[in-house]
Amino acid sequence: MYADLKDKTAIVTGAGKKTGIGYAIAAKLASCGANIIIADLGKPVHPDEPLKTATSDEMNAIASELSEAYGVKTMAASVDVMDGASIAAFVRQVGGSFEHIDILCNNAGASFGVPNTVLSYDEEAWIRTVDVNLFSVFRMSRAIIPMMTGKPGSIVNTASRAGKVPPLFNSAYAVAKAGVIMLTKTMAKELGGLGIRINAICPGQIATDLEKWRFGLEAKFFNTTIEEREKEMCTTIPLGFIGLPSDAGDLVAYLASDASRYITGQAINLDGGQCMEL
Repeated sequence: MYADLKDKTAIVTGAGKKTGIGYAIAAKLASCGANIIIADLGKPVHPDEPLKTATSDEMNAIASELSEAYGVKTMAASVDVMDGASIAAFVRQVGGSFEHIDILCNNAGASFGVPNTVLSYDEEAWIRTVDVNLFSVFRMSRAIIPMMTGKPGSIVNTASRAGKVPPLFNSAYAVAKAGVIMLTKTMAKELGGLGIRINAICPGQIATDLEKWRFGLEAKFFNTTIEEREKEMCTTIPLGFIGLPSDAGDLVAYLASDASRYITGQAINLDGGQCMEL
């Protein structure tokens, strides 16, 4: 519990599904007394997409539940983080209910066209993956930062262990997340004078829909089962188990709070010890 988060206002993108990291972040911040803006696409992208995006009904239900559970002000607002006009409309909607934003969590992300090598990767899917994971952080940050100035604030970007240790057959995602890490560091230098801290979290294996989907793809590729693939992955984790979305929520709450007031420009691993670079 971080008492200083009470009555602050946080935007969390990609927070519309209860099985994801975004929801865990929103729930943790709400439990600390922060007002929450649940931001997600709010509509199906395509019936053939393997991972379904949150609907408006799901987003509204989450906002209502968090408000009732923790007595905070909430809002569910649809936004396409790959569309500048959609982000501008989102900012206008948020501005109609909240005068100031204290916390921005750029968590929206996805991976398209995998598994594929660089030689076989579809160019449109590659670019789309980079757009939703990297360019969206730039777009959302640039749009929201004017609503954060005048008070100390915190931006937490969801990067990935893949941005530090390259995975097989998922180059676009790895490149995008490495970009998020460098964008985090650049923003931290540029915005430190405004009192806005920017950090990134780098999750490894976290038990989300995206992770289960990935294990399914890898199981097919390596001709094994999802369960065996998960067991094999756990052998690469010094702590020996897959993390939970709530682990990410706990870390983000710390980075958003005054407890981390002297931390900025960092990309913090959340992977059970898989990545231990200097």
